[in-house]
Order: sequence, then C-alpha cells, then structure tokens
Amino acid sequence: MNISPRFLAATLAPLLAAAAALVGVPATASAATDDVTWTVRTASNSLGADRTNFSYTLNPGAHLDDALVVANRGTEPVELDVYAADGYTTSTGALDLRLAAEAPVGVGKWIVVPQHHVSVPAGQTVEVPFAVDIPSDATPGDYAGGVVTSLTVADQTANVTVDRRLGIRTGIRVGGDLAPALSVEGVSVDWDGGLVPFLFGDATVHYSLHNTGNVSLSADDTDAVAGPFGWGEVQAAPGEAAPVLLPGESWQRDVRVPAVAAMGLVWASVTAIPTVTDASGSTTDLDTVSASAMGWAVPWPILVVVLLLVAAAVFGPRWLRARRRRRQEAEDARVAAAVARSLAEKEDVATPAG
Repeated sequence: MNISPRFLAATLAPLLAAAAALVGVPATASAATDDVTWTVRTASNSLGADRTNFSYTLNPGAHLDDALVVANRGTEPVELDVYAADGYTTSTGALDLRLAAEAPVGVGKWIVVPQHHVSVPAGQTVEVPFAVDIPSDATPGDYAGGVVTSLTVADQTANVTVDRRLGIRTGIRVGGDLAPALSVEGVSVDWDGGLVPFLFGDATVHYSLHNTGNVSLSADDTDAVAGPFGWGEVQAAPGEAAPVLLPGESWQRDVRVPAVAAMGLVWASVTAIPTVTDASGSTTDLDTVSASAMGWAVPWPILVVVLLLVAAAVFGPRWLRARRRRRQEAEDARVAAAVARSLAEKEDVATPAG
C-alpha cells in the first residue's frame, strides 16, 4: 500500500481537524521540514531486528509486548505525545491514520502505550514500550493502524496550532476463519459519442471494488464494452492499480473505454482477480469476480437523418398525391366556373329585350 506524504506534513488542527493527516511510514522515518527533528523506528527484540513495520499474527485473547524507538536528531529536547490509532485507505489509495481525538475500535484500541508522553534529550534515543492485547471476542481478519509520535506547537504568525506526527505502520491479523472476498458493485456505463464522429465515441464504466471479506486484498481489474451479441468489443484497463483494501473498504472506479461503436445498446462487463498477500509476502489469486450492466449508445445525428429519410419516404408520396389532388380540384373548380360563366353569357344573349 502507498504511503501518504501527508504524514510528513504539518496539520493545522483548528482549521483542518476533520482532514488532518498521518500515515504509517517505514521503520525509520524523518520529516522533510526542519521543524521535525526526531525519527522513529521499531525496537530490536525477540520479535525481530530492523523491521520495516510492526506486523503481528495473533489469536483472540493473545498478548505481547513490543517497543518503539524515538531518536532526537536536534540540538534541543523534544516533548512528544505517543499513542496508537486505527488506519484507513484514503481517496488517493494511501494508508492514513485516524486523529488522536477519534475513538479507536481496532489497532488503536488494542495497542496500549502506558507512556503517553515522552521527553527525548537532544542527540539521544528513548525506547517507548507498548502492549498488544487482542480481545477474546475479536473477529478474525486483518486490521491496520499505527503507533504515532506527535509534537503540537503554536504557530503565532498563522494563529493556528500545528500538529507534526511521525509513526510506524502496524498490521494485525487475528487468527480464525479467514474469508477473503471481493465484489464488483454498482456497475453502470455511459456513452458519449458527441456530434463528431457520428459512429464512435468513448464509454465510461463506473463501478466499485468492495472488499467484502475479512482479509486485506488488492485486485487486478479490466473492463470491456460491446454491442449486442458481443459485437465490436473494446477492452480497457484502469490507468492505476487499485490499492490494497482493508476489510469492508470500497474503491470507486471510472474507466474510460475509447472508440466504442454506437450500436444503440452496449453492455459493459468488469472482471476482477482478487489477490491476497500472506505474512511471508507470497501472493495468491482468488477466483475471478465479474459484473455487467447495459447502457445506451445512440448516434443521435445519424438517427435524426434516418428518421428524416423515413419520414420523407412515408409521408413524401402522400404529400405529393395530396398536392396533385388539390391542384386537380382547383383546376376542376376553375373549369366549372368558366363553364358556368360561359353559359350565363349565352343565356343573356338569347333572351330578347323587354
């Protein structure tokens, strides 16, 4: 999963509390700004040395102890808050962590940091122990979060409080019945042929990949749009791979499929291959998941022309016959009138005066 760059950025707490940022980072992390003078890494112990993150596979009711190491690279002591938080996938596909004020329900609740505040002298390191306690009724599956160090300072020039945070990503797999599953939901298709060209246009397939299981997974998805009976099928793949989705999360897709023929009706089909990664890093593909939907692909300019031609073919002869009939009726009326005048004139001549 990608790492959000917001983790290294300043958080403007009063103004951006709802969107403040923090994510899991590699085992040794430091900020790009000069204001952050400390780094964090995993402790070396019986659980491992030089670990890239905290990763545990535990059964319900299990307990273990671990630690975070904080190193102060600056010339002044640094005072930090330390806590654990739940993780989630952002709209950019990166793992982010909830704010300290948000009540945790998973990793952030199960990891207990007794030392909520730590003071690290300049040029020194401090080990911060914490405990992981899995509830006995915890649901099997994957959970993500992180252990966070935070420095909150007031920015007098901007009149805001800045929260700078560094942390280490933490993943916990709770043992039990693991059921990876993915569904493709909400499939729809739009076709935009425009006015030129008349016969081809781009289709956009909308859908979401939904992790309906209890294991984190990714997916390799492709899209196809075709006319009736599969005519003129065109395939396309999303521009970017879908991120690793935590259980229950969804990822919205809007995939552009070019040069789709206007065949009145089109069918969009989505095919996704879910992939699960185990603790050793090995990947396993699951059964393919698919879904489809129907949409309209009507070449309106050509349709208008065809309708005009049909109308001309059907109503043109009728109009011509009616026109000829009206002309004939007018001619008959003119002839009848002329005959009537001629007869009237003859009668006037034949009748003697007084």
